[in-house]
Amino acid sequence: MHVVAQVLVGLVALIHVYILVLEMFLWTTPRGRAAFGLEPEFAEQTKALAANQGLYNGFLAAGLIWGLIGSWPAQVFFLVCVVVAGVYGAATASRRILYVQALPAVLALIAVLVSG
Repeated sequence: MHVVAQVLVGLVALIHVYILVLEMFLWTTPRGRAAFGLEPEFAEQTKALAANQGLYNGFLAAGLIWGLIGSWPAQVFFLVCVVVAGVYGAATASRRILYVQALPAVLALIAVLVSG
């Protein structure tokens, strides 16, 4: 179960690296706009905000990677952070965030706690 937990934590970290790239570097591109359903003008107006969001997603990924290197409490802490962010995002922005962000983190958190 330990290997499954580590793979799931790594997957959640990769999801957040991908979100970082989308928000920090691809926000105004066709790929970035399609991912978030944005009009070009709105994407241009909000690119600084998106870059800030992307940076926070990068911090989540960094924390999860740190946890993979050997800090079980870091894995738990950062997975809980991802779940909270995902639930908040689903409640305030898009229900899709619940499935893309929170659900993988919940599954990883369960695996980490069980393999503990």
